[in-house]
Amino acid sequence: MTEELFRDDGYLRECEAGIVSVGEHGIVLDRTVFYPLGGGQAGDSGTLVLADGRTLAIADTRKAKDEQGQPTGGIWHVPAAGQDELLAQLQLGARVTARIDWERRHRMMRFHTTTHLLCHLVPQLVNGCSITPEYARLDFNMSDPLDKEQLTAGIARLVAAAHPVAVGSITDDELDANPALVRSMSVQPPRGTGRIRTIRVGGDELVDYQPCGGTHVANTAEIGAVVVSKIEKKSASTRRVVLGFA
Repeated sequence: MTEELFRDDGYLRECEAGIVSVGEHGIVLDRTVFYPLGGGQAGDSGTLVLADGRTLAIADTRKAKDEQGQPTGGIWHVPAAGQDELLAQLQLGARVTARIDWERRHRMMRFHTTTHLLCHLVPQLVNGCSITPEYARLDFNMSDPLDKEQLTAGIARLVAAAHPVAVGSITDDELDANPALVRSMSVQPPRGTGRIRTIRVGGDELVDYQPCGGTHVANTAEIGAVVVSKIEKKSASTRRVVLGFA
């Protein structure tokens, strides 16, 4: 099991950790600030700094799985290519500093929070999502047209309003009693721990509230200038909204 520090604090940039395993898919640590690919959000990259100061470049982060493809509770820190000699010297139990590429992560935090603002502006179910450092997109289950300028103006208004963004949780039973909280048709909230992580945008004025495991900024003002760069008709029942930085 890997302790997922990013779940409670998306602003943590590094942490001390111990090496649990080293395998063909990556390095598992006992705790990490690296977010693994999931929920539409790309996995983090960064470095593992060894005790002697040498650094191992991490190109991606994935959820560890067993031979049957089932999650193990660990997280694979996937090394960049060309580091075989250093990898061969890693020792189980050795202490490292896990350090994410903060600029890259922060761009995804800004985009991910913006997708929640889009869910407020377009009150339709979502059937696809992708969040990268360069762009983000949401696919809405709808046939009506969307206006790019109108959505960009709506995002700017919500950003300027400086709404707080808070991490919380609900029980499985609470979600079962209010299934409309789930906006995604393609990704279901993970169950099994008894608690489901939520993101709330807005204080007294609720903007968006739904289960979400991704990393987010603490206030919409931190998003900055994000625009709707493209709207596409992907099918008769799907409208894709693509976001970019202005």
